[in-house]
Amino acid sequence: MKTSHHLDLNLAPNLSRREWLKLAGAGATYATLSGCSTLLPATRRGPPYARPLSSLPFSRPHIDATQISRVLVGLRPYRAAGFVVRGERVGDKIIIHNYGHGGGGITMSWGSSALAVAEAPDTAQKNAAVIGCGVMGLSTARLLQDRGWNVTIYAKDLPPNTTSNIAGGLWAPTSVFSPLSIDAAFAAQFRQALVLSHQLFSKLVNVPGYGVSQRENYYLNDSPKTAADYFYLRDYPELFPSIATLSPDDHPFASPYVMRHVSMLIEPSIYLPRLISDVNAAGGQIMVRAFQNLAELLTLDESVIFNCTGLGARELFNDTELTPIRGQVVLLPPDERVDYLTHGGGQGLLYMFPRADGILLGGAYERGDSHLEADADTTARMVREHVRAFQSMLI
Repeated sequence: MKTSHHLDLNLAPNLSRREWLKLAGAGATYATLSGCSTLLPATRRGPPYARPLSSLPFSRPHIDATQISRVLVGLRPYRAAGFVVRGERVGDKIIIHNYGHGGGGITMSWGSSALAVAEAPDTAQKNAAVIGCGVMGLSTARLLQDRGWNVTIYAKDLPPNTTSNIAGGLWAPTSVFSPLSIDAAFAAQFRQALVLSHQLFSKLVNVPGYGVSQRENYYLNDSPKTAADYFYLRDYPELFPSIATLSPDDHPFASPYVMRHVSMLIEPSIYLPRLISDVNAAGGQIMVRAFQNLAELLTLDESVIFNCTGLGARELFNDTELTPIRGQVVLLPPDERVDYLTHGGGQGLLYMFPRADGILLGGAYERGDSHLEADADTTARMVREHVRAFQSMLI
């Protein structure tokens, strides 16, 4: 059944030969830790663990630095005061902004885009330009098409060469804003967008071809933490089922404090191509074109322009509040035995997401850093810390 309903990409260049040799040399150690059961602590096998979604037993991810398939780097478009959704008239054009979602671009995409589309004028000539072909641009385009608009997307990069492709894809509004920098108006806008986005994504869960599923998330901590320590779990528990603080007998992880909830996982390598297909099927056009300045943008024929350029809005619209936050992720071969997500368990903001395109490891959050080269030390740390987190699982 077919359902219709900028982040600024940057694929990391290949690591240098010296960096890969360094990483591969360390990989022998990692492979031993992750693949040799004789090195595991002598512990009894734990009881069968109750799982809210899956009947599969917990399996230990096989993490081996010598099996890395890709290392990717992207820049999150962060604004401490929150994302921008508003319309303005510039000359004879109406420009509607929809950018600056930090690390929550995929999460907020349907809701933020719905608010942006609501800013469109009621006009007989429904021709719109959407600038940017990441998840925000594609979502905006689809919602416009559902409302009878003719849409052309203009973008300097198309999937898979957008930052949206580098995103982990967990549905959770992380690093979207600073609580100390937002006002009441944005807080209300954020709530509306978050709830709308959850409603629309929920309709895509398990729909063939979209790569949207419900997954168990396990937070591995060395100190006590509850849902109250994560604002989205504290303030929106209805959007995250099965929130629970687990006792040691309820999970196989070595971490002393474990919390669980259920959330959606959106797999970019599946989801973004499907959105492109939906845009094309609804009569949309996608053109590769970069705009150097606002004057050039205003030469477009369309009278309504949606700005979904993510970090690109910093230069195009002189938004000096936009700050890049550098992220780096590692992809290992897929492992269909592993169907749960983990957060934490070591140094840095670690996470492990199992997807169809591979086991994704993350753990880099570098505010103000915009270099796009993959860092071998960061990769080695993420691999090493994940091996350490999983090697003592009671399975």
